[in-house]
Amino acid sequence: MLTGKAEYRLSRYRSDANRNRFRVRLDVERLEVREVLAAAFVPQELLVQFSDNSSEMRAAALMTVQGELRETIETSAMRMGKESPINRIQIPKNASMETAILELAKLPGVISVEPNWWVQTSAVSNDPSYTTNSQLWGMYSDDSPVAVGGSGTTNAFGSQAEEAWNQDYVGSRSVVIGIIDEGVDINHPDLDANIWTNAFDTAGDGIDNDGNGYIDDIHGWDFFNNDASVYDGSGDDHGTHVAGTIGAEGGNGLGVAGVNWQVTMIPSKFLGPTGGSTSNAVKALDYLTDLKTRHGINIVASSNSWGGGGYSAALHAAINRAAAADILFVAAAGNATSNNDSVANYPSNYSTLQNSTGATDKASYEAVIAVASITSTGLISSFSNYGANTVDIGAPGSSIVSTLPGGTYGSYSGTSMATPHVSGAVALYASVHPQATSDQIRQAVLSSAKPTSSLSGKSVTGGRLDVTALVQVVPPSTAPSVSIASASVSEGNSGSTSLVFNVTLSAASTNDVTVDFTTTPGTALAGSDYTTTSGTLTFLAGQTTKTITVNVVGDTSVEPNETFNVNLSNPVNAQIGTAIGTGSIINDDVAVTPSLAINDVSGLESAGTFTFTVTLSTASANTVSVNYATANGTARAGSNRDYIATSGTLRFTPGQLTKTVSVRINNDTTVESSETFTVRLSNATNATLADSSGLGTIVDNDGRVAGASLDDSYSANDEFFAEFSMNSEESLSFPLAGPSDLSFMSLQFALDPFGQTDDHVISGLVNNILRRAMRRKS
Repeated sequence: MLTGKAEYRLSRYRSDANRNRFRVRLDVERLEVREVLAAAFVPQELLVQFSDNSSEMRAAALMTVQGELRETIETSAMRMGKESPINRIQIPKNASMETAILELAKLPGVISVEPNWWVQTSAVSNDPSYTTNSQLWGMYSDDSPVAVGGSGTTNAFGSQAEEAWNQDYVGSRSVVIGIIDEGVDINHPDLDANIWTNAFDTAGDGIDNDGNGYIDDIHGWDFFNNDASVYDGSGDDHGTHVAGTIGAEGGNGLGVAGVNWQVTMIPSKFLGPTGGSTSNAVKALDYLTDLKTRHGINIVASSNSWGGGGYSAALHAAINRAAAADILFVAAAGNATSNNDSVANYPSNYSTLQNSTGATDKASYEAVIAVASITSTGLISSFSNYGANTVDIGAPGSSIVSTLPGGTYGSYSGTSMATPHVSGAVALYASVHPQATSDQIRQAVLSSAKPTSSLSGKSVTGGRLDVTALVQVVPPSTAPSVSIASASVSEGNSGSTSLVFNVTLSAASTNDVTVDFTTTPGTALAGSDYTTTSGTLTFLAGQTTKTITVNVVGDTSVEPNETFNVNLSNPVNAQIGTAIGTGSIINDDVAVTPSLAINDVSGLESAGTFTFTVTLSTASANTVSVNYATANGTARAGSNRDYIATSGTLRFTPGQLTKTVSVRINNDTTVESSETFTVRLSNATNATLADSSGLGTIVDNDGRVAGASLDDSYSANDEFFAEFSMNSEESLSFPLAGPSDLSFMSLQFALDPFGQTDDHVISGLVNNILRRAMRRKS
């Protein structure tokens, strides 16, 4: 029989063959204080991401599952990373979540589809007693080799923060930690001095002054209620407790002290009374990423004391975006006494060395630190998850006293309490070594872990947090990093255009810094598209910015946008941050649609073939096609007629300007007039028709002179009759021979119009000619 309260968690198991296929299992977790949740996802809500977030794709998805679009999530961090928005879709109450996911996954252009997982805080016990000097054991040291602190403040399994304070390492408000959790009591007397105030927004003016999409976000944002109030009362106990462990004010003679006495904390609330959704967790994390990216706020890590649900591509992508901005993700390992190597716990099982589903967004380093909980006796806490490959380090998590709402204090237990010890240690290290990169901070945390038998084989380090040993780790290189940014420019139509790349140092150096650079081709070619450039940049002591100019060659060719790279190498007194800047040459030439024309052809019927030429007015970058077909005029098509009909399609490959159409002409012996037919163009693609009809004229070559003769007899009516042989339709003239008793006369006359061969017409014509001749003779 199960006792205690329980949580039902929907877990998705993906296979390498198809990450969109999954099966569902209900797990039961014993919880001591949390409310029972009906399911580990927002009922009937899915998160869908498309490769092209067009209205057509969204409409197709909604139609497929009969769903309703509740929200399109597109954070500033997503836009900067050129990532597609996330669509929160609600499906009908009686619809199957599993079926809906499978159906949506089949649609073209779907990158990922998943439940809107419901997560909750990781605390598992609540002791309402206030702190005494002997109860803040998580901060204590082993007092070796010398005693530190007052009586009763010794514990070998504490975080050793007390000893770091004794060496004057108490933190700095220039270092910022984001608390992704419940809200935080920002007016708590032990927290108020360490709460972030947004210098880029103006309180109470109702305007989004900093342009991040959140109005009057003076101390952070509440993504659960979507308002600027980051504290909503006693229900925000978990977030307030986490904040106290990270940065309760020390040395003020009041309450407790955090790992940092001085630090800046940004409440990024997304958890409510019973938990929160993945979609809001994405917004909360992207909120921090945007603050660092756009405003340069020194956010070194987010603290994440929550978990639940299954794999989320959307959340994974957000963690990767934060990692790209040098923000560590410190996460609770979970409270199910479970091996995370076997059954994944999210979000602690995410890795920024892996791409999120459907993306290529992994970071160059691991940014996730997964934290287990230990007791004051050095044992792994009975509730804590573990994992030799997936849980990094242990930290105090059982019976941890910290701040609570309303200026109070209390003791909580859980990996939720262990996590802020590590988050606070990250901030403390960043204050001591401000030039350390996120990767270096993480490596320092893990490499300084103190071996602990209960964690051996159950964590990556086999050890627990040691703050004093941590701050003494010197980063492998404190040299600034030199990076180049990508750039773009329109090519222009002639001459050259300057494409300027910005090269920056992460921090000013007291030494001169040099770095070599050179261009390398991509789709753009050196010489024809840009001018090869190389050299050395020198940053004098104190300088942090330089530029590299590359000349881009202008032309009028219509072509795709092209790219080349500028590579940095051989730094002196610096290390390479971003080594490659991509130069994009933007085509600014408008494609002119060419036109097609066909010529006329005239020739003798004996020519055998008429060749028509089809011409493009200008070369095209696209394939041009056009249909052609012959059509009768006075000439008729057929094997025994005037020409052979033909039809087909012409295709002009890019750059081609002419094509020909051949028509076979039939040669005959019939005397006839010139005849015509046409070759007609139609259905042109990637071109227009300027002259769509070519006229073919067949000229007859069978015409001959016709002869006529008169007999010697006289008729009763003195008319002469002639015999004619006619085979021409042309106007003809020929000699006429008269009777022998008449003097020979050579007369010329023409038969017109064509084709008049009637004997009576001819005889009448000859009669009139002879009569006139005889009268002239007499």
